[in-house]
Amino acid sequence: MMRYISLMSFIFIAIFSSACKVKFTFTGASISPELLTFSVTNFQNNASLVNPILAQILTEKLRNKISSQTRLKLVNSGGDIHFEGEIVSYSLQPVAIQSNETAQLTQLTITIFVRCYNKKDETQNYETRFSRFQQFPSNQNFSSIENDLIDAITDELVDDIYRKTFVNW
Repeated sequence: MMRYISLMSFIFIAIFSSACKVKFTFTGASISPELLTFSVTNFQNNASLVNPILAQILTEKLRNKISSQTRLKLVNSGGDIHFEGEIVSYSLQPVAIQSNETAQLTQLTITIFVRCYNKKDETQNYETRFSRFQQFPSNQNFSSIENDLIDAITDELVDDIYRKTFVNW
């Protein structure tokens, strides 16, 4: 009798689990099978302080992240998921003020505004502001480290966009 119950349980579990489709990915992304393409309009740089290559770097990093981490195909425009946005702030500010009123650190902050449109599920559309920063010693020459700071900050911003869109964090 016990063998019969075990056999029936095994058959039930096998049938039940074969009827369920669960999609696991190493990136944590959950993408509807209806979505096939994505597009990214070049980000506009509307910050008062402008770095001339920042918008291009941000746009390309977002395209590359989605291309490499999902099965979606990049199209020039009209993707099933479409991204657009602008850089709204690129600022330097002193932080960690010392007793002699000098800043020990300076902080570069980049803030972007992103709009995401999902043609297959409009409930997934969003408009969100993302902001990230990096700090560096105030005695360092900013122009010598600016590209490295931009690289680190844009990586974080792109990760934020990716998680918001595909991982729903």
